[in-house]
Amino acid sequence: MTDGATPDLSVLIVTYNSADHIETLLASIERHTASSHEVIVVDNASTDGTSTLIAERHPQVTLVASEENLGFAKGVNRAADLASGEFVVLLNPDTRLDRPALDDLVAFARANPGHGIYGGRTVDEHGEVDPSSCWGFATPWSLTCFALGLTTVFKRSRWFDPESLGGWDRDSVREVGVVTGCLALARRAVWRELGGLDERFWMYGEDADLSARAWAAGYRPVICPSAEIFHAVGASSADRTHNLEMVYRGKATLIRLHFDGWRRPYALAMLQAGIGLRAAGSAIRALLGRGRPTDMPYVRMWRRRRQWAQGY
Repeated sequence: MTDGATPDLSVLIVTYNSADHIETLLASIERHTASSHEVIVVDNASTDGTSTLIAERHPQVTLVASEENLGFAKGVNRAADLASGEFVVLLNPDTRLDRPALDDLVAFARANPGHGIYGGRTVDEHGEVDPSSCWGFATPWSLTCFALGLTTVFKRSRWFDPESLGGWDRDSVREVGVVTGCLALARRAVWRELGGLDERFWMYGEDADLSARAWAAGYRPVICPSAEIFHAVGASSADRTHNLEMVYRGKATLIRLHFDGWRRPYALAMLQAGIGLRAAGSAIRALLGRGRPTDMPYVRMWRRRRQWAQGY
């Protein structure tokens, strides 16, 4: 961006102890993005030198070094408040551009107005599709499948794991229930119209909530397959129990906000039943001497179900 002109794109990144990834991401944005852009990073009180690294090596980045961990939603909103671009795009710090994905996403959004929120395709280190760039929205049926273990037994089944959107490899244009926050673009005007992310969510679930509000407002979130990025899934979440608790707090919050009538208590019961089933499986494997330490978080999650089921 030069001469005070409005950039095409404001890239919004929230970091927390992301020194191992952030420089790679920032360099890849500069290398593969021809659209005029600005990069805004909110660092959530990292202790690994993330803020210092950005300030010293990437002075063109607008850096907000928070003295406290604001959480993801509040951090993104703070970055968005500083944005001046026609579009805003959320990127996780553990992503990387290997092609002009952001240019493709901007071009697609301009050519296909009315979708509100635009996502892309994420791949792993082997170039294989990572389906977590988007999901179907939760329903009583999808949560029943989770409670019965069908989502695990029939992983990525169209019928028994419907939130996974079946075997679709995110390789075609398609409207989706949820565009995830690892790569999500919107016109800044639409972002303001929707009110940004709901700050009741600390981390996880806020992107599904935003997508649900977009659908309610008449938009149709969509995936642009040529907007492909690398995503090191879970690189920012080393503590699996803590990570799971945040995920299911987010899911419980979504249910409480977007399910009404009988659907709300039923969905919450199915969510807890699914955790209970997985906890029981972990305990049985442990008794048989086949358990692994990575299985036990579900047992701890079951014991804490009254806490996380309240949501954020």
